[in-house]
Amino acid sequence: MIRGRLITILGVIVAFAAAALIVRLAQIFIARFVGKLDHLSTESRAAIQKRAATLGRAFALFAYGIAAVVSVSLGVERLGLAEPRWDPEAVSRWFLTHGVNLVVIVVGAVIVNRLAGLAIEHLQHRLHSRQGPLDFEWQRRASTIAGLLQSLVAFSLGFIAILMVLRELSIDVLPVLTGAGIAGLAVGFGAQNLVRDIISGFFLILEDQVRVGDQARINGVMGIVEDVRLRTIVLRDGDGAVQVFPNGSITSLANFSKQFVFATVDVRVPYSQNTAIVMDAIREVGRLMREDPEWTPLLIEPINVLGVESLEGGVTLIRAKFKTLPLRQGVVANELRLRVLTSFEERRITLASAAVPPPPIGNQ
Repeated sequence: MIRGRLITILGVIVAFAAAALIVRLAQIFIARFVGKLDHLSTESRAAIQKRAATLGRAFALFAYGIAAVVSVSLGVERLGLAEPRWDPEAVSRWFLTHGVNLVVIVVGAVIVNRLAGLAIEHLQHRLHSRQGPLDFEWQRRASTIAGLLQSLVAFSLGFIAILMVLRELSIDVLPVLTGAGIAGLAVGFGAQNLVRDIISGFFLILEDQVRVGDQARINGVMGIVEDVRLRTIVLRDGDGAVQVFPNGSITSLANFSKQFVFATVDVRVPYSQNTAIVMDAIREVGRLMREDPEWTPLLIEPINVLGVESLEGGVTLIRAKFKTLPLRQGVVANELRLRVLTSFEERRITLASAAVPPPPIGNQ
């Protein structure tokens, strides 16, 4: 009897010692993994370390929980805790099978969720470091995507863990799966537009198609983007009206704030005006403007005079454009118009103020 109790006590000690060793090895592995993330900022490293500490505590709970279950299973019969009205051998068998499985399922789900959260947060911080510390809009988008992924992982793991727990408790999960399938089908039919908007918004944010502050044309409406959400995009048009577009309904999106944009100016002169002189004057204005230190940082390439674009209503339309930085095309075009007007006045070049009828052909 005494020998059996000593063996049981020794088994308990070995179980907890093994759990402590496993926990220590896991802590060393996590610490080395976090130590290799030397490219992160101080704030990012602190967040990763906090998440790693939470993961370590969850793993410790898992290991010591299994050790406790094994200890109870070993001691329930040998330490004289059994009573005649219940079978300690059956209880021990249940703990060694279903009980251990329940602990593994619950704690394992928690650990996998923590690991997924750590991986998602690490990916989020890597995206932050790539885009630069001052790109707050991209950081907000990365945070949105990370939160969505974490919620999706947590919901999926929770649902699977609940089904596995019910199965270990000998509860039929078929009605649960049937009910969930019917409910999902009903929600899918009733909220298909909402699901479409959210999926479209997820890829719109992930692909960085448009950002807050960009000048864009969405479904034919031109304006400044004020907000980019997972379901909608908010645009303020030229009249100051706020336009809200569900992401799933966007059929055309033109972004005028990517890398460069063209500042286009149209000049209308009468048929009687020499077009070669007009185009030379515009090129001279563009050259002087590009040499101006105030405008040089905004102009990427020399002015491009495209030539005569149309001959209608007695007016010759000559088009010129500057390749400029994003969101600066308005001020560049205004300055170019002002300088062209001043140059034309000095050169006595006449502009067409309105549609001029074409010159008569033949005798009237």
